[in-house]
Amino acid sequence: MSPRSPSVNEELRRRSRERLLQAAVELVSERGYDATTLGDIADRAGSARGLVSYYFPGKRQLVQSAVHRLMHRTLEEALEREPRSEDGRERMARAIDAILGLARDRPVLMRQHMAGILQGEGFMQCPEQRRLAELLRDTMARHGSADVDSDYPMMRALLMGAVYAALVPGAPMPVPLLRAELFKRYRLDRKLGLPPETGACGGRGDEDLSRFFATGAAPECDPRGQSK
Repeated sequence: MSPRSPSVNEELRRRSRERLLQAAVELVSERGYDATTLGDIADRAGSARGLVSYYFPGKRQLVQSAVHRLMHRTLEEALEREPRSEDGRERMARAIDAILGLARDRPVLMRQHMAGILQGEGFMQCPEQRRLAELLRDTMARHGSADVDSDYPMMRALLMGAVYAALVPGAPMPVPLLRAELFKRYRLDRKLGLPPETGACGGRGDEDLSRFFATGAAPECDPRGQSK
């Protein structure tokens, strides 16, 4: 058999990583963090167990990257949904609703994510996290910030605080109330974005997440090792 071309090998590696990210989100949502092992994630992804360590230093890093992927793709989808809008207030409202929607619809996953950030490893940088930051910074800029470098960290802190407040075991705050406070701070009309009462923000907790992960069929090769 002819060797695969470098481009095909790179695509195969990318898809393997994507499958691991998707499997991590699914399993932690279903079982929780502690009950999910790296072996479980590899099995769900159809990958060799040793391959996990090739992409990620450990389970915590894998799960954080997976949740950041879900967050940035959920946010991206909300910002670009039809009808498209370039209005800074509408985009800020959509961003808030997208993040709060994840807290509402995926409480197990988001609670584990917040717990991981508060532990020793803290907030870890990864490509998924950087994309999330880019989207939020752009949202802040379009909303009219004169100092994005200062306003973005505050926005991030407020969103994280709202998610935490929505997920506190035994004393969660209602998402509509948290939304109202964030909308008040950013001077947004409550009719903007995707109001919680529509049941549309974030998505259902049991929905198919494959659209957020490029896990399609691997590319085929012709006899010369080139992708078809």
